[in-house]
Amino acid sequence: MRTKIVTTALALVISCTIAFAQNKTKSIEKPKSSTKTEISKDSVYYTCPMHHEVKMDKPGKCPVCGMALEKKILKKTETKIEKKVALKSYTCSMHPEVKSNKPGACPKCGMDLIEKK
Repeated sequence: MRTKIVTTALALVISCTIAFAQNKTKSIEKPKSSTKTEISKDSVYYTCPMHHEVKMDKPGKCPVCGMALEKKILKKTETKIEKKVALKSYTCSMHPEVKSNKPGACPKCGMDLIEKK
């Protein structure tokens, strides 16, 4: 009986390790196509809601996670001062929907907000 329990526990540990290793490998893989494109002013681009570094010029799916890309419009009316203020934004690393224009703590988890580049 003890041998069956030890064998079952060992099989469970091995299968969890394999599943974790496969999941980690998928997240490290780089997309095959170039996801970074230069965006000119007053232009339309598409970005992933989870991976903001992914920017495409056509609608489609995120090459990292497969989610549908969202349409964004870059306005031409920004001045240099507005651009600097817009660049100084802070977000939570665990909750990317939390955004602030000054450093502080995330209201959801309490982690320090990091500067978004």
